[in-house]
Amino acid sequence: MKNIVIAAGYATRLGELTRNFPKPLLKIGENTILGRMLDDIDTIPDIDEHVIVTNHRFAPIFRQWAAEQHYTKPVAIIDDGTETNETRLGAVCDLLYALDVLDERAKSSLNREDLGGSSDLLVVAADNLLFFSFQEFVDFANEKGTSCIMCHEQPSIEKLQRTGVIVVDDQMRVLNMEEKPLEPKSHWAVPPFYIYKKHDLELVRHSVENGCGKDAPGNLAHYMVEHTVMHAWPMSAGRFDIGSLDTYYEAVEKYGKS
Repeated sequence: MKNIVIAAGYATRLGELTRNFPKPLLKIGENTILGRMLDDIDTIPDIDEHVIVTNHRFAPIFRQWAAEQHYTKPVAIIDDGTETNETRLGAVCDLLYALDVLDERAKSSLNREDLGGSSDLLVVAADNLLFFSFQEFVDFANEKGTSCIMCHEQPSIEKLQRTGVIVVDDQMRVLNMEEKPLEPKSHWAVPPFYIYKKHDLELVRHSVENGCGKDAPGNLAHYMVEHTVMHAWPMSAGRFDIGSLDTYYEAVEKYGKS
């Protein structure tokens, strides 16, 4: 299983703090936002590589950061070639680009098993602090044998109207997913963490050409729910989404000392 980190955004809502620096590498205490996530994911036996997709402006910063890390699994930095927020590929296209790069890398090596299509994928957004282990999510997906998304109960209708919302059956199979619904059909909200099984990767590869939205990672999950069997894992604990200057400084204050 490859850990694909989508980190090609420009974090415009954080202003000067991220004008020339990637949000995932902002410090929370002695570590970074991304570092805290990878510290956990790196311990999962199924994971064999961390693949970080970023933009051309921030790629050198990520490469320098990666060179200073000591994870047990290798870290690959993929530059998507974009330089502005206006020309960004979007999260779904960044994932597809990463798959293409992994395939080309495999074709030029002797390791055919390195093909992107030969691996399950853990796909994560790089701007959250999590209070649970991804190992639980991986175990759930392995038990179900299907591609999976995370979910959590969200009581606020206003917040549900700003995110993906799913309907599930008693076995947590996803029956329906809507992005930013005006009238949410449940209280199950979907954060940006996904597992795509290798048997579904052809669907992933052809998603955009078949009408999947390009920007938010939830667009792909929505598309996949309509084309394959997916299950949802209820998060066992909370998360802290760093989406603005206020939430970043709140995270530093709350969690930077731990």
